[in-house]
Amino acid sequence: MAFTETDRVIFTKEMRKDYTILLPNMLPMHFRILEKIFNTCGYKCVLLENDDHSVIEAGLKYVHNDTCYPALLVIGQFISALQSGKYDVNKTALFLTQTGGGCRASNYIPLLRKALAKAGLGHVPVISLNIAGLEKNPGFKLTFGLMQRILYAVYYGDLLLSLVNQCRPYEVEPGSAMAMAEKWVQRLAEQMSDRKNLNYKTVRATYIEILRDFDRNLPRTAEKKVRVGIVGEIYVKFSSLGNNHLEDFLVAEGAEPVLAGLMDFFMYTLNASVVDTRLYGMNKKKGAVMKFLYDYLYRKQQDFIRLYKENSSFTPPTDFEKTRATIKGYINEGVQMGEGWLLTAEMLELIESGVKNVVCAQPFGCLPNHIVGKGMMKIIREKHPGVNLVSIDYDSSASRINQENRLKLMLAGANRAMQEEEAATEKEKVSV
Repeated sequence: MAFTETDRVIFTKEMRKDYTILLPNMLPMHFRILEKIFNTCGYKCVLLENDDHSVIEAGLKYVHNDTCYPALLVIGQFISALQSGKYDVNKTALFLTQTGGGCRASNYIPLLRKALAKAGLGHVPVISLNIAGLEKNPGFKLTFGLMQRILYAVYYGDLLLSLVNQCRPYEVEPGSAMAMAEKWVQRLAEQMSDRKNLNYKTVRATYIEILRDFDRNLPRTAEKKVRVGIVGEIYVKFSSLGNNHLEDFLVAEGAEPVLAGLMDFFMYTLNASVVDTRLYGMNKKKGAVMKFLYDYLYRKQQDFIRLYKENSSFTPPTDFEKTRATIKGYINEGVQMGEGWLLTAEMLELIESGVKNVVCAQPFGCLPNHIVGKGMMKIIREKHPGVNLVSIDYDSSASRINQENRLKLMLAGANRAMQEEEAATEKEKVSV
């Protein structure tokens, strides 16, 4: 049977029994915990780890090269895996998220189905994970228990991401931070399989245990290093495949990467519906529900910030309301396409918290994110003299050497500024 790009193959209850579901990779620690959650819930899931050049080649072959770069990579990763021979293409499904917004996560699924049809794989089902009711599949149900465990996975993943970035540049034994994170990923994945005892109290206690383990049992140097914030389009910001291993590069160059977690994007998405209700009178019932969920997540975030301060010497995540407040006088909350005002807010929050060097990683040609990212840099520089902002475009045709040279130039200036600041501080001490 020939499948066209408009056909939609439903993931049925029968398929759930013996189909392997492939998950794309964006945040390895988060997604490995998610993999375990789905497997515990009766699905047979595999997190893809193929990130060689075959991914880009497959993307370019089956997706138009003017298409958003993250879409090209995600679709390329799926098709490269399906064509690798590792999976039975007649017993394999693909899994992707949709937010219901006007950009990446809502439009990839039609693009993916079109690419699958071109590759002769139109019979492979594509499962949508969304809370907006965009697509439904009888074989996949987003239950309350599943959503709760997904939320816990995001909390844990964000914590490990933050701690690894704060430890890796200063570790006495190279690789020790990632080794400790790996240990915890394994333990957390097992914890997710214990449905009976998994609750917020357990998560909270484990959160404290992780903080103390990293703080007390991971030897670190006391040297001072340049801190570099990373903002941008969500996939390119987080995915090493999308940003050419940006975090690894910064660490290798002697810098500390600083970036907000995935939970901030979740809260931004919920807040968008609240803003739509306030500004445009849209769907007041939905707005009320989203406000309730936002308030719930915000209370939990405040609790986790307290845990950071009480149980470790690490820098906690920023209160999201503080992040929201930074945009006053710069951009309106009604700007919601792409990463919207959140991208601008993250730059401002980093600067106000002392991170004066910021990389804005974005797909080449992504107009919404160029507006709220690169387009906002002029006014940010005017109001914050001395900040070091650099915008890096990522695309299949972009030169990695050029990207890294621009980053090295930024780091050279940052190191020079840090040395001058330290010299000025020492001079003041002597004069006193």
